Amino acid sequence: MKLIRAIAGAGFASFLVGCYTLQPIGGVAPQPGNAIGLDINDAGRVALGGAMGPAIEQVEGRLVQQTNSEYVVAVSSIHLLRGGDQIWSGEEVHIRSDYVSSVYARRFSKSRTVALTAAAVGTIALMATKSVIGSSLLDPTQKPDSTVQSILRPRR
Repeated sequence: MKLIRAIAGAGFASFLVGCYTLQPIGGVAPQPGNAIGLDINDAGRVALGGAMGPAIEQVEGRLVQQTNSEYVVAVSSIHLLRGGDQIWSGEEVHIRSDYVSSVYARRFSKSRTVALTAAAVGTIALMATKSVIGSSLLDPTQKPDSTVQSILRPRR
């Protein structure tokens, strides 16, 4: 029963956490404090290569400040061109606006959250029914019968 409660708690927590995606901001300036993603262009890769690595594709983090000429971002992760991520712990980095090709904002995704919640509920239901069925079949006081019978027949 504790297992079922733990699984139910995990399913409920996945619903509360939800799924977030990075979506283009569409010309609207992001607000300080919001989670953003910045696609870095070739000039930015060359300029930021010494401090952040030469193969940066995208920088994610919280926007600390934005001016016309630069973004100040508390970096949480860097996505690399050839795959892979580098996890950062909120170090502030100044990124010039001309090093950025696209700006994204992190937004709540209803469709992904619904899909994740449905999968979690289905998994919980499956495990709960297997647990209930399995526990009712096993009686610890009853010993299993041998249902296999051997019949010996002579060969001709």
